[in-house]
Amino acid sequence: LEKRPVKDEDIEKLLGDIEYEIHSKEACEITSKEIGKIVLEKLKGIDDVAYLRFASVYKSFGSAESFKKEAEKLESS
Repeated sequence: LEKRPVKDEDIEKLLGDIEYEIHSKEACEITSKEIGKIVLEKLKGIDDVAYLRFASVYKSFGSAESFKKEAEKLESS
């Protein structure tokens, strides 16, 4: 969310929501992949650019085309 127009309160809420969802899982362990999915879902509702930034790393986009497809999916949802 760096350099994005998101209020500090919204960032704090986002972090709290992510933490709550992680702690609410019944498993003793949670994989980084699961955490990544949670973060992606939460970012989608906060800021499209932040979502795409995170998705580009999390999903390891190999080309501009895969980035474009993800952006198009975001627009249609």
